[in-house]
Amino acid sequence: MMFEDVLREVDGFGRYQILVFLMLCIPRLMIPMHFLLHNFISASPSHHCALPAFAGTSNLSQDEVFSIGLPREPDGTLSPCKMFSRPQFQLLANSSWELDNASSILSCQHGWVYDSSQYASTTATEWDLVCEKKGMNQAIATFFFIGVTLGSVLFGYLSDRFGRRRMLLLSFLSTMLFGALAAFSESYLMFIIMRSLCGMGLTGVSIISLILAVEWTDVKHRTFCGTISGISWSLGYMLLALVAYLIRTWRWLLLAVTSPCLLSIVIWWLPESARWLLTKKEVEAAHGYLSRCAKVNGSLPGSLRPSVLDLSVQLLNLSRLCFPCRFGVAFTYYGISLNISGFSLDPYVTHFIFGAIEIPAKVSVYVVLDRIGRRHCQAWTLIGTGGMIALNAHGHLRSAVAILGKGFSEASFTTVFLYTAELFPTVVRQSGVGCCSFIARLASSIAPLIMLLDDTWRYLPPLIFSVVALVSGTVAFLLTETTNIQLPETIEDVEDGRSKSGWMLIVADKQIRTNTQRRLDYNLQ
Repeated sequence: MMFEDVLREVDGFGRYQILVFLMLCIPRLMIPMHFLLHNFISASPSHHCALPAFAGTSNLSQDEVFSIGLPREPDGTLSPCKMFSRPQFQLLANSSWELDNASSILSCQHGWVYDSSQYASTTATEWDLVCEKKGMNQAIATFFFIGVTLGSVLFGYLSDRFGRRRMLLLSFLSTMLFGALAAFSESYLMFIIMRSLCGMGLTGVSIISLILAVEWTDVKHRTFCGTISGISWSLGYMLLALVAYLIRTWRWLLLAVTSPCLLSIVIWWLPESARWLLTKKEVEAAHGYLSRCAKVNGSLPGSLRPSVLDLSVQLLNLSRLCFPCRFGVAFTYYGISLNISGFSLDPYVTHFIFGAIEIPAKVSVYVVLDRIGRRHCQAWTLIGTGGMIALNAHGHLRSAVAILGKGFSEASFTTVFLYTAELFPTVVRQSGVGCCSFIARLASSIAPLIMLLDDTWRYLPPLIFSVVALVSGTVAFLLTETTNIQLPETIEDVEDGRSKSGWMLIVADKQIRTNTQRRLDYNLQ
């Protein structure tokens, strides 16, 4: 008997699974609010050098003071990073006059003045991370995703070793602790350390909640659950735009998006994965959760005992194909999502639209995923993302093309989360997904730094993002198809390229079966 058969006996998607799934959607709302928080807490508002009190300028207007104290860019705007060492009064009479000394243009000597009309405070204004230090501001996102990267491997291993439920609770608590400490950071160094640790905890919430939902869902409803889970991410994505619009101070904004961790108390009710318990030969505990499921759904489970195999070369081959796909998906997704400036729209509106376009993208994935299969959906959405990025770099309708590209990138992200969970067997599913997530977060860490290359050549970042998407989309054609196939339970299933041979769930001997049934009958009375 396969576990899918047992799950069917207790109603593969009854009231119990629906309750579990809805509770696991709660953290999916919070995750994008942290992952994309960099757009707002580290925004760089308009700025210019702070000018000293020049002699003879008391009767001049502010614009006149700027004219004699700040040089202009080729487009006529005031330089955000340069100032004159002494006032150039001759520019008041004729702005085309030459400077009295070409060497009088210096970097800002007295700090910066920031436009506070859009952002009351950000990390850029807190620690003057602009001009020569703008790379440090952009690196904040990189450090956060480095923490996410490390957390992918750490929590992937720990949840396979100690269980999904315990590690999910630990993830919530660590995210809440380090998120709050980051909001009260007194220095740049303290902030990046706390944000990295917060990211480490948050990735546990991300990958464990997904796997726990998948392992309690039958084959028929996996695509549906994967899509709804993705929509909850998109709702959190859009909600961030509203919260950031209402809270313009970065410290309070960080506390606001961390506060949902207080809901982690519901994790105490969540069940452990019965699949995982069986791979650990904890038959009694697995039967207890299945009995609870049966009681809520109004059905009876059988008695189960698993056999477990170890890691093989075939799994490593599978990982080598998954890694490029996960890298390409995350690299392009965050390359688009963390770049909301430079469009004709307000950044809050741009962020909201980028989140809103994800919902029709996810619905489209739900419609086509079971029809064309995971492999083709994964490949073509990545290729479509690469094409849109290439068009966005050269086209005139940048906003429209960028929104379409965001839709394709989200469709590829929705597919890869479900696809990866279906490719790996239960005995190492969380570790396998964790390793893939490690690669994805590595890509997320690199993406913000790639954007800095536009100072070298404005088309270089989109060229890199486009090529990576096209290459990873091509690699996706080599993956195994998993549509309408039962989840593999052991490495043997992966080696056979199917799930039906599986790790057999052997009916226990007569005495164990009798004792188990007695306990079940007692619980149902």
